[in-house]
Amino acid sequence: MSSDRRILYVVYCGVAVAVLKEFNAVVTEPYMDEPFHVPQALAYCRGEWSTWDPKITTPPGLYMLSVLLHRVFMFKCNLNLLRLTNTLTLFALPLVLTRLLGFHQRRRSPPKLTPSIEALVLSSFPIAWFFGFLYYTEAPSLVSVLCTVVAATQNKHWLAGLLGIVSCLFRQNNVIWVLYAYAASQLMRLRFKRGNDKLHDPPALGAGPGDFIRSIMSAPKALPELLPAFAPYAVVLAFFGGFVIWNDGIVLVPSFHVPQLYYFIAFATIIGWPAVLCGEGGPLKIATDVISRMFGSKRRILLTAIISIFMGITIQHFTIHHPFLLSDNRHFTFYIWRRVFMLHAAVPYLFIPGYQACAWAWWIRVACDQSLLQTLVLPVLILPTLLPTPLLEPRYFLVPYILLRAQIVDVQPYGIFVEGLWYMVINVATTYVFLYKERVGVGRFMW
Repeated sequence: MSSDRRILYVVYCGVAVAVLKEFNAVVTEPYMDEPFHVPQALAYCRGEWSTWDPKITTPPGLYMLSVLLHRVFMFKCNLNLLRLTNTLTLFALPLVLTRLLGFHQRRRSPPKLTPSIEALVLSSFPIAWFFGFLYYTEAPSLVSVLCTVVAATQNKHWLAGLLGIVSCLFRQNNVIWVLYAYAASQLMRLRFKRGNDKLHDPPALGAGPGDFIRSIMSAPKALPELLPAFAPYAVVLAFFGGFVIWNDGIVLVPSFHVPQLYYFIAFATIIGWPAVLCGEGGPLKIATDVISRMFGSKRRILLTAIISIFMGITIQHFTIHHPFLLSDNRHFTFYIWRRVFMLHAAVPYLFIPGYQACAWAWWIRVACDQSLLQTLVLPVLILPTLLPTPLLEPRYFLVPYILLRAQIVDVQPYGIFVEGLWYMVINVATTYVFLYKERVGVGRFMW
């Protein structure tokens, strides 16, 4: 079995190399954001460390990684080999995801260079896959975040802290995922520690509002258990705080984009429906459970109505029609926004029941094998990641989705097959459109 998985891993890497070769053959000039990233990387390759394009909003981690590969492996600094930087991180993605999935599934990790089939499938997630062939920060950022989480779950907290600093060199908001790494590791440890009666953390599916309050009230009692492992992460926060002071703030457009949360849960369901539907009991069970959660009693009907009113108010007052979203017709979101959300003023409100159903479906799937706090920690940390982002951009959903999907532990073998097939269809379609359907005067279409 392990030899079969190694063969599949080699095939995965071979397909990635072939796709990169085609990207380089067809897209011979820097495209979209690459005209900003490529010159900056070339400046670093020449040793011009004081050169910086003020239009760039991400830290220099991507360029530093390219320079490292340039110095160690004598890679040339040109567009083709700069893109290879990202593709190499795609090679690492299945290996890291295997460890992360094993942590949530509480299984022993397989031998090195033997990723699980589920990890290989998840590594072909369309956003990660597509941007693994362009000189963007997405793939290295994702891998660095996952390495941080995996190190933390293995109780290698100082290594996790170091990797957390590295992750922040790719994206500033990765500091949030450093905190997630710490929280995920400690909550799992406390959950299975014998004699742990300090932190109230019951199974998530059977928990209610009273359990959440008890969990918050019991948290101070658990601090002596939690604080010793926090030291490396405190160092990361200190470094990040120092950077913010030195940089006179962080690159952030002030906003309170509540509907971004709704777009994320809809996106996650559209992309990840095989994982949601193909658990134990199949689609019928998850549909029955969702209906029960939303309409199973008078109390739940009232709660659904209250949430719907709240969501309607947030859509009315916090929807952002971003200028880039309205003007850049090279992105798929341009057409979704104009042809769906702007079709009629009532359309955004019609999706409210769907948003709720999707949220409940993910909650049920993730919570079935986790405690209350384990299930809540990711949604809580998604808030400061997505709320300040004014632009509807699928790339912002990449890390939250992967971390969310990794928490589903009982996807059936047929579900993993369907998931892989679904990802493949999306990847083939988006890649084909990008490479071969360029429109004169418009450009290439992409995420």
